[in-house]
Formats: sequence, C-alpha cells, structure tokens
Amino acid sequence: MKIRSASLLCSCAAVFLGSAYALDRTLPRPFRQYPGIEYRLGSIPLPPDYQDKAEWAFARLMYPPGWNDGYQGHFEFDWHEGQSLWTQDFPRADRHFSAAVRRLTRIHVRSVEQCVNLDDGDDVYNWPWLYAVQVGEWGITDSQAAKLRDYLLRGGFFMADDFHGTIEWQIFEQSMKRVFPNRPIVDIPNSDAIFHTVYDLDDRYQIVGAEHLREGHKMDGYIARWRGIYDDKGRIMVAISFNSDIGDSWEWADDPEYPEKYSALGIRVGVNYIVYAMTH
Repeated sequence: MKIRSASLLCSCAAVFLGSAYALDRTLPRPFRQYPGIEYRLGSIPLPPDYQDKAEWAFARLMYPPGWNDGYQGHFEFDWHEGQSLWTQDFPRADRHFSAAVRRLTRIHVRSVEQCVNLDDGDDVYNWPWLYAVQVGEWGITDSQAAKLRDYLLRGGFFMADDFHGTIEWQIFEQSMKRVFPNRPIVDIPNSDAIFHTVYDLDDRYQIVGAEHLREGHKMDGYIARWRGIYDDKGRIMVAISFNSDIGDSWEWADDPEYPEKYSALGIRVGVNYIVYAMTH
C-alpha cells in the first residue's frame, strides 16, 4: 500500500464545509453518550477536548433491529436509547478511528462520535459522512429508507460495514432496494478514486473480526467484497465492506493480540473513504 501526497488534504476542510452547508437544514444535535452492547455508559472515558468543535465528526447511524438481530430479546433497551446492535464496537471504534484520522491527515477531527437517527428531523443533513455497523441485521423502516435516499442524493456518503454471508447480504440488499429501487449494487473497480485518494489500496484483503480470527471468516462469508452504489455523475454514495469487519479493526487497533495487518488496512480504507467523501 502506497501513501499518496497529503497536500490535497489542505483543501479538504474547505470542501467539507461547503458540503456541510449544502446538506445542513437545521442546527446539529448536541453530542450525547449512549450505552453500548460491549461497553457500559461511561466505561470509555471522554477525551478532555470532547466539547471542542471540529470540521469532521464520526457520525454513527442508529437503526431499529431486524428480524435476525442476534441481540433481539437479550436486552430490554429501546434502540433509540442505545444498547442495540447499532452500538457494536461503540464507542471505542469510533474514537480510535477519529484519533487515527487526526494523526494521519490534516483534517480537524472531533474526538468523539455523533449518533444520528434518521427519524430525528433533518439532523442527518448536518453529517456528510455516515457509518453503520452490522447492516445485515438492521431493520430500517420505509421512512428511514426514504430519508437515507434523500440524504445521499444531496451529497451525503454512507459506509456500510460488518455483515457476512448469504442471509445477511440478502437482508442488506433488500433494504437498499427500498433506498434505491433502480440503482444497482456493484463491485467497485480497483481503479476507482476511492481506493487512491490518500493510500493506494490495490492490495485489499479480508479484515477479520476479533471473535473470528481462528476461523478466518464469519458464517459463509469467505471472500471480502468491496461494493458500492453510484449516483448519476459517477460518485460513490454508498461504500460497502461485505465479509469484512472494519469496525473491529478500529476497535482493537491498540490490542497486541489483534493482528496489526487488519487495523493497518481498516484505518487506511476509512481514511480514503473520508477524503473521498469530502472531495467528490
């Protein structure tokens, strides 16, 4: 993997701010902490600068559970209040990755995440880059699908991560058909700019989650796929990491027992996606 010149990042802040103003329709919701599946509320200390404003924040999509959500019935929490599947790896992955983007780019990055609910008025339009985990088990509603479509067509970018195997692909594909009935999901070619904005990522491999290192894959998800949905101008609106767990590569980046090669690729993929979203 080769790193490209970082000089282009000097203009990223201006491009991002332009995108944010184009999307913005209401003031953004304030930062709020939520309990996660793996981490209790407050168990991950807040960074000392968590209240500082910045040019970019890690926006994590909140969503209701789907019929095959493995955590359904295990918790009594309302998904609006956290401790639901959308909180997988949360908030450790978000904050680790935000710290990495700070170190590797000149983007002014907020140290804490932002949780975004598509049902929460027009708040999603304040966050031009949006991430969701385990989207093979989500249960987005028709109204949420319509809001996501409008967000993406207005210039937003959505990274869909950590889902594996035949059944989870079918669920995700069906949900995305409600978002974009007439736009196909396609394999992203190696030549696409998204793999070359900062790092040249021709040599991509499956990023295995921490709980599946021995098997080397999860369920029947044997081969990593890097897929996307394009707009009419050839811009990727949805970047899909299928049969890989990039969230785990961020979450466990500081753990000596988690293979460094997975975090190395996962962080580079994320950096490329951010800079692509800012500049395309």
